[in-house]
Amino acid sequence: MRNLKNQVRSIGKLQTRADNNETDEMKIEGYFVVFNSETELFENCYEEISDKAFRDIDLSDVRALADHDTAKVLGRTKSQTLKLSVDDKGLYGEITINKNDTEAVNLYERVKRGDIDQCSFGFNILNETMEQRADGTTKWTITEIELFEVSVVTFPAYQDTSVEARSEQMKQLEKRNLQKRKQQLKERINKWH
Repeated sequence: MRNLKNQVRSIGKLQTRADNNETDEMKIEGYFVVFNSETELFENCYEEISDKAFRDIDLSDVRALADHDTAKVLGRTKSQTLKLSVDDKGLYGEITINKNDTEAVNLYERVKRGDIDQCSFGFNILNETMEQRADGTTKWTITEIELFEVSVVTFPAYQDTSVEARSEQMKQLEKRNLQKRKQQLKERINKWH
């Protein structure tokens, strides 16, 4: 199995919350990952994140970014400005917005208005299973990941590199299936002779 690096997926929806205490913190929150929810990568190819993928995950130093841009850090678990927790539904996150960061405050206001309401996450696939289904479709189930960032995103979409990586896997699978069929045909021919 190949170790697919630097994968990005868009799954969840975001909302804002202003704490009604003396700090009056601004927060962006939502599920960055939803478990056991099948997503179509491209025609006839699907993927889902198993709840097993987060069983032993290290969340001690994960960053929250704007649009996966490493220059736009919104929070970090290490500094407790990003809080992440895993439950039965998925990976829930809460980003505390820095009121002195104009870009972050503007992003908070865009989420609050509903102009931006999607989130995404960046990770490496450490383990997965692949199933070729009877209807001709292929499904990958990711069972172990390394999480390095969650993002508030303007345009939620699978990055081309992710789709290209899966496309390459499909080509390899088709090649193996063709070789297997050739071998079976040779075996049948040899039985007749």
